[in-house]
Amino acid sequence: MSFADSFLCMIGYNIYNIDGGQIEKKALKIIKTKARDNSRVPMHWDDSQYAGFSDVKPWLMPTDQNQVNVEKELASGEIFDYYQKLIKLRKNEKLISYGHIKMFLKDHPQVFAYERFLDNSDKKLVVFTNFYGKECQAKLPKEYVNKSYQVLISNYEHNSNQFKQEIILKPYEALAVVI
Repeated sequence: MSFADSFLCMIGYNIYNIDGGQIEKKALKIIKTKARDNSRVPMHWDDSQYAGFSDVKPWLMPTDQNQVNVEKELASGEIFDYYQKLIKLRKNEKLISYGHIKMFLKDHPQVFAYERFLDNSDKKLVVFTNFYGKECQAKLPKEYVNKSYQVLISNYEHNSNQFKQEIILKPYEALAVVI
């Protein structure tokens, strides 16, 4: 936020009547786009009125606690278990905790891909992520084409164990394989 925007936010409420509320509207627009309060609601512990965070109304009201909350996730969700698997992999897999990183597919607009490797091993960890809500495909570097792999972790089922000339990633897919 620029100094001018910060200053406008500070004084906006004090002088909004001068211009029919236009300064206040601009100040609120700046606050809405720059402030982090819009994304910082109390932790959703359960689906109760105040999400298990408090017995009284908090300053920032929880939203969607009926659908998204810790109690529900622990009982039937997949995200907590997925992160537990990631933590276990980080603790047990030297390629993750000590490996060097080599980026590839750098120019692909939708795929973030890299490989991790150790100096004293031919084993490689190759990671592909699609951070977008639509399927995509990417042409693989020649060194991966026709290589066999073992899925280490993924948020989708995989039936193949060999790279082709390109990889197809589903929406928001993360795939880590060892070759």
